Amino acid sequence: MLEKDFCEIPDLYFAIHLLISDPPYIASRLEFNCTPKGKFLGLDVNGKRVSFTENVFYEFRRKKIWQLWSVIDKAAIESQL
Repeated sequence: MLEKDFCEIPDLYFAIHLLISDPPYIASRLEFNCTPKGKFLGLDVNGKRVSFTENVFYEFRRKKIWQLWSVIDKAAIESQL
């Protein structure tokens, strides 16, 4: 999944704004300021720089990510296009 993301968004950088741990869970608020090449989340971004946030929750089992829940602020991206 991440390999595809880095191919579609060459300047992808995960800026951690907030990180909370309550084993076996980790929650984070990530901030992005990047330039997706083409479509991103079904939106025609086509190389325009966009900023948005993502709230993501990870559940770990046996030292590996078992499950992931993610909410991306798509409305913030839409407002920039």
